[in-house]
Amino acid sequence: MVNTTRAILAKAGFDVSSAINIRSICFDVVGRRDKTVLIIKVLGNVDAFSRENADEMKIMADALDASPILIGETSSSGKLEKGIIYTRFKIPIISNETLADQLLEEVPPFIFAAPGGLYVKIDSDTLRQIREERSISLGTLAETAGVSRRTIQMYENGMGAMIDAALRLEEFLDTPIIEPLDPFDYQKDDSVRSHEVSGKGNSTGFTPLDRLVNIGFSITPIFRGPFEAITRDNDHNMVLLTGIGTEESKLIQKALIASELSNLTHKHSVVIVQKKHSTDSIKSTALVTDDELRKIDDKSELTDIILSRSTKK
Repeated sequence: MVNTTRAILAKAGFDVSSAINIRSICFDVVGRRDKTVLIIKVLGNVDAFSRENADEMKIMADALDASPILIGETSSSGKLEKGIIYTRFKIPIISNETLADQLLEEVPPFIFAAPGGLYVKIDSDTLRQIREERSISLGTLAETAGVSRRTIQMYENGMGAMIDAALRLEEFLDTPIIEPLDPFDYQKDDSVRSHEVSGKGNSTGFTPLDRLVNIGFSITPIFRGPFEAITRDNDHNMVLLTGIGTEESKLIQKALIASELSNLTHKHSVVIVQKKHSTDSIKSTALVTDDELRKIDDKSELTDIILSRSTKK
């Protein structure tokens, strides 16, 4: 499934990351085309997608200016249907078929699943404008659609409509009012910043992440990612993908993944290592030792080191 997703993205002109084969990771693929950045999790059965996974995808999406999306095949209700957007923990879910239609055929989905059934999005402004211009009463539209007057008012205020009701309205008005949906139109969740740790000089811990906080960075720990944290310099709008290289066997893999993702998303990456290596960077990921970090008192000094060691052009 992951390879199918990657192939669709590549055919659509996306720069696509390697498949990230790490157990329990919160995402599998990142793709970029122009300003569109997608962070994607791929699962056969989307019921396996946990709230914790969703929360970390939202954190990653916020940091990388990306849209999170879950690609799946089935749920407990059956096969995921082509042309329908589902959601779980506020993360959009579509099938690879829907992804291909959206990106390769320029055929967007029109239907979304929500409690109670399948719905479509009504162009509320057009509906209201036509009703007022033609002097059609709420009661007439309600009777036509088989809903209440209050429901018609809610359609005009942006509420989704059951498919049959929307089609009856379109036929009666002889005007298209059902709008296409964009599965990548993600509204950022402001609550993700509640996981952020900041406060220069306030951390009493001794880990590398504690030291980053103490010199002025804000840290959001990542528990299901290929690195340990999202590090922010909020004064300069800078984001660092931050790994801790405690296991030498995983250091190179961690640095390579961080490098690939930072290049795709136009961010920077760093791995804090226990001892000095023969090189100061792996690809575009800077390597900084524990000892070096202990001697740094200001975040700008560390930022300068990271930028100078990065091989990014």
